[in-house]
Amino acid sequence: MGVTRTPRGRWIEEGLRALAAGGPEAVRIEPLAQALGVSKGGFYGYFRNRDALLAEMLDTWEREVTEAVIERVESGGGDGRVKLERLFALVDALDGLDHPVTGTPVDLAIRDWARRDESVAERLRRTDNRRMDYLRSLFRDFCANEDEVEVRCILTFSVRIGTHFIAADHVGHTRPEVMALTSEWLLR
Repeated sequence: MGVTRTPRGRWIEEGLRALAAGGPEAVRIEPLAQALGVSKGGFYGYFRNRDALLAEMLDTWEREVTEAVIERVESGGGDGRVKLERLFALVDALDGLDHPVTGTPVDLAIRDWARRDESVAERLRRTDNRRMDYLRSLFRDFCANEDEVEVRCILTFSVRIGTHFIAADHVGHTRPEVMALTSEWLLR
C-alpha cells in the first residue's frame, strides 16, 4: 500500500491561512506541515523552496479573486446591473465564508505585504487593475459618462476594502443594511 500525499492545493491553502493570520513571515514549512498533520518532506515533492510556495500562493489568490470571480459572474448572463448585483452578492458570500483563498483576511494580508515587497505590490497592482477594468465594463453598460463610471468603480472598490477598517456605528442601520443601501445607490 502506497503513501498518500497531501495534495499541493492543501499546502497552498494552509500557506494562505498562515499569511492571513501572521503575514508572510508566518508562512514556514514546518508549521504548515504540523497544521496539515504531515511531515515537511512532502512539501519538497511539490515546491522547490518556500519562495516557490509563496509565488504559487500569490498565483492562486490572483486567479481566484479575478478570473474565477469574473467567470462566475459572467456565467449567469444579464446586463451590467444584473452582473454587478451578482458580483456584490458573490463578494459578500466569499467574505462571509472566511475562505482561505478569496476571503478578506487574505486580501488584506496581501495588501499589507505589498507595502514592503515591490514584487507583491506589482502583482497587487495588476490584480486591482483587472478588477477595476471589469467594474468599468459593467458600469459602462448603464453609465454613459466616463467620469461617472470611474467614480462608481472607485467607490465600489473602496467600500469593499475600506469597510473592514471602519469601526463606526450606523445610526438606525446595521453594517449589512448600509452595505445594501450602498449597493443600491451604486446601481441606480
